[in-house]
Amino acid sequence: MVNVVGIKFKSAGKVYYFDPGEFQLSLGDSVIVETARGMEFGTVTREEGAVKKSEIVQPLKKIVRKADENDIKIYEENLHKKQKALELCQEKIDKHALDMKLIDVEYTFDNNKIIFYFTSDGRVDFRELVRDLAGVFRMRIELRQIGVRDEAKMLGGIGNCGKGLCCHEWLSDFEPVSIKMAKLQNLSLNPTKISGICGRLMCCLKYENDVYMEMKKGMPEQGEKIKIPEGMAIVMESNILQNKVKSRLIIEEEDKENDIHGKLSTELYIYSKEEIQRLGRKSAARSVEPEVNDEEIPEEIKELLKD
Repeated sequence: MVNVVGIKFKSAGKVYYFDPGEFQLSLGDSVIVETARGMEFGTVTREEGAVKKSEIVQPLKKIVRKADENDIKIYEENLHKKQKALELCQEKIDKHALDMKLIDVEYTFDNNKIIFYFTSDGRVDFRELVRDLAGVFRMRIELRQIGVRDEAKMLGGIGNCGKGLCCHEWLSDFEPVSIKMAKLQNLSLNPTKISGICGRLMCCLKYENDVYMEMKKGMPEQGEKIKIPEGMAIVMESNILQNKVKSRLIIEEEDKENDIHGKLSTELYIYSKEEIQRLGRKSAARSVEPEVNDEEIPEEIKELLKD
């Protein structure tokens, strides 16, 4: 085990571990640490504690110092300079007629480097742009291309739920989201229903997926034959949240040789998953993840899966 503190450099950024050394730190304290980018201004978001060595990215660096009034002043000045830097960079982009959308800018704490974030549909030759920017800012210039999800994370906005975007407010990392999650939750495969403002599948599809996976275990699929007190039946609908299985009784079995089609009762029989299991149906050994065929995925949805 290793003794560490957790530091964030952005409100919804990742937590990085550092060696607290002799410093007594509390949540919310501002600190100066050394990173691969140089000296950085961060905030303590996890109090001192022990973590496994496997969770540490070596080498583990120490906290340089607690941030003083001068450090805080430099940090705030860097934030104030962002708008001017964005305007200057946009002017240079327009001058070179580059197909790129400028998203954000970030000064390193020591003012050794300035990083511009942008999105673009393809590769961009920005060598001339970098030369122009270096001549204006007199420091190292980095242009970093990001994806549409990172763009939403940086800019923020309001989601379909009416609240601030999770990625901008608190979500540190993007987790993989698949179309299977939407289908498992019986959501419409409609882009306007399951996509966020970034144009990709909503991150919140992941939140309840594990619960749905657990609840679906042992739940018969639509079209499956099951045994109920009245006899053999065909599942018409499985409602995971209500834990109800709607079925119709098989009145006449299908006989393909004699061209006799099966007949079902008009009455619906509703039982819980547990009641059906007690009648002899064992929990399904197959995967509870629904199968998704390419043919049933609209082209608009396929676009959401790109990143």
